[in-house]
Amino acid sequence: MELVKLTHDNIETEHICCAIAKNNDVQVMSKKQWLRERLEEGLVFLKCNVRGKCFIEYIPAEYAWTPIEAEGYMYIDCLWVSGQFKGKGYSNLLLEECIKDSREKEKKGLVTLSSKKKMGFLSDQKYLKYKGFETADTASPYFELMYLPFSENAKKPCFKPHLKQSGQKNAQQGFTLYYTSQCPFTAKYVPILLNIAENKNIKFQSIHIVSKEQAQNAPTPFTTFSLYYNGRFLTHEILSEKKFQKIVTDMGL
Repeated sequence: MELVKLTHDNIETEHICCAIAKNNDVQVMSKKQWLRERLEEGLVFLKCNVRGKCFIEYIPAEYAWTPIEAEGYMYIDCLWVSGQFKGKGYSNLLLEECIKDSREKEKKGLVTLSSKKKMGFLSDQKYLKYKGFETADTASPYFELMYLPFSENAKKPCFKPHLKQSGQKNAQQGFTLYYTSQCPFTAKYVPILLNIAENKNIKFQSIHIVSKEQAQNAPTPFTTFSLYYNGRFLTHEILSEKKFQKIVTDMGL
């Protein structure tokens, strides 16, 4: 399988696997702008030369948009192989290329977010363990920092200390959403959620994280999308209109 690496030269013409649409689609525009800015920081977006969800995205951990301490590691934002491409070894191919590239760049190892239970938008822990990853640290309510060290004496990465504190500091009443443009779906669904909340006169604060510094000091491990209600964590999974409506209905709002 041919692999394609996104660059400044081809980013306009190549599709991004998680949002197959025209370049003027708000999701594609948002994600590609985020990617352009990250390429200068060493981000790699590597995909199989197919039209579908079959790619890996990784970046030096010092530039990762998550509150971790993992100096010298490579952080995997996303490894996604789905649909007709599953079961053909493409996940192994993409991960092996990431490992090879990271070793050549003299990184200490790989690190990524996961959970014991298989959940959307988080790396599959069963697969990671099969590939040699171990749990380095945990954060409430279910996040696990998995790592694959390249040497026995590599320092174990961890979540930043503030994530170990109970609850949110200065928790807002109502819904509070932290999100980034790392995932193209937020460009579509965040405005939908805001519109639902406004129409129902529900208090809803959205905090768009726009820098790595802001992300690395965020109150949640998963800065791509984390929804709270009255300071209580609800979900990291990007909600469709139907799913958010159900949450609102179940809460009696």
